[in-house]
Amino acid sequence: MLKKGDKLYSILHFNCPRCHEGKLFKSGLSYRFSKITQMHSHCSHCNLKFEKEPGFFYGAMYVSYGLTVALWITVAVAFYVLSEKINPWLFMLTGSLLLIILLPGIYRLSRAIWIAMFVNYEKGKEIKDD
Repeated sequence: MLKKGDKLYSILHFNCPRCHEGKLFKSGLSYRFSKITQMHSHCSHCNLKFEKEPGFFYGAMYVSYGLTVALWITVAVAFYVLSEKINPWLFMLTGSLLLIILLPGIYRLSRAIWIAMFVNYEKGKEIKDD
């Protein structure tokens, strides 16, 4: 069971990694590209600045790459378990469709993971000091 104080809590709820209260993204999960990428600049609860420096979230591309590789490996294992022979065209089609469907979630998850790697939870952090 996830509870406040766990890094995984802030990552899966897309909350501020320091106070676990404020939201990272301005809107809920959407398939409109303009809404997917909109993040708050600061936490509404503890005022943590999310983008530490210009280009801070470029590192999230590495996390996104890892999540995408994990997706493709999962599809390959599923194909192997279900049929023991992988049809390359069906494999590519299935993997590509899954990637397109999961892309907004992967984008947001990679950013949430990236910032959580650099910011620790501080219980009771309500001081607006950043």
